[in-house]
Amino acid sequence: MFTSFTSGLWIVAVVWEVIRLGGGPSQVSVVATANAVGLILLAVPGGVVADRISQKTILLCVAAVQASGLTLVSVLAALDVNAIVVLAVVSLGMGASMAFYFPAYSAWLPALVPAEDLQAVNGFEGMTRQAIGQAAGPAAAGAVIAMVNPAAAIALAALTSLVGLLALTRVPRTPVRRDLSDKTDGSAASAIGTAARDVKEGFAYMVRTPWLLATLLFASVMALMLMGPLEVLLPFLIKDQLDGGPGDHAMVLSAFGVGSAAGSLLMASLRTPRRYLTVVNVLWGTAMIPLAAMVFTTAVWQTMIAAFILGVLFASPMVIWGTVLQRRVPPHLLGRVSSLDFFVTNSFMPVSMALAGPASQLIGLRATFLIAGTVPLLVAIIAILAARLPADEIAHPLTSDRDITT
Repeated sequence: MFTSFTSGLWIVAVVWEVIRLGGGPSQVSVVATANAVGLILLAVPGGVVADRISQKTILLCVAAVQASGLTLVSVLAALDVNAIVVLAVVSLGMGASMAFYFPAYSAWLPALVPAEDLQAVNGFEGMTRQAIGQAAGPAAAGAVIAMVNPAAAIALAALTSLVGLLALTRVPRTPVRRDLSDKTDGSAASAIGTAARDVKEGFAYMVRTPWLLATLLFASVMALMLMGPLEVLLPFLIKDQLDGGPGDHAMVLSAFGVGSAAGSLLMASLRTPRRYLTVVNVLWGTAMIPLAAMVFTTAVWQTMIAAFILGVLFASPMVIWGTVLQRRVPPHLLGRVSSLDFFVTNSFMPVSMALAGPASQLIGLRATFLIAGTVPLLVAIIAILAARLPADEIAHPLTSDRDITT
């Protein structure tokens, strides 16, 4: 909860801190790209660590890194000696810390929750995370920026992260669900060799599992189309096309968060669909259409409606997908597969962040949003047909307590 709220505050505050420093779309791209690079570079090592070290320890370290970076930025901003390069470096560190957070959390949850309850729990967690991270966090950031300045919003994010760190100390420690008899001899070479074998085992599982590989490759295209327009270009669309400001930006992101929460909550109340792989891919492809619709809006409330629909269609299949991974991937591989899921899905995210600003300047905001909103559905259909997902999901129904390991 605290991590989500911190992220929601940061995503709005850092954009308007860049703008306060005189930056434009290209500078926002630099900061956003740094975050994405941190996520991508350490996503695979994050999975290896998640399968070997207590998840509580990992989450404590993530909270500590976030609190430290945000405190530094808030102090520099308050003293008016901040710089875009500092924002980029801190954004890189926060991205790197989150690369360890996601696989650790994914590997930890099935140890606490029965398999038949995973979709409900994933849905509730997704609803809470989206409501706090995509709605409450941005809304709070927008309000604080409007009343004070971006530095105050970043300071609030630092405080929230510190509270989250303290709360995590009270969470019980759980054992790693894996045989760790392959202890290293303590040397760096032995540790590197063991880590390399872990990575190889995870990659091999991904490559030989068509339903997993096809969906991840499609999701990487979706991330390429979505992240740059949503995180880099949206504030400029609001500012230039709708004459909006930080409060309007926060409201649109909040609408996306409310939609995401609604989609997650809806999916939490439903059974896993029989055509679970087809549903995931089609919903994700269709989710991008409202992104294209944003360029036709003439008022902030219309953009909010598009963002709400985008959130519903984007978050609801995430609940299913998380459940599929937790039920079809062997427990000893789940941390690494979750990290590979994150790595492959977001492999083009830094490219999306880096290209969003220059692309909008070259072909315009309208064309950039239209391309981003229409291409993914076509790619989703190709993935479904190429990997024969309908046949796979019927052959492997998610009905038993511990379903499939292939």
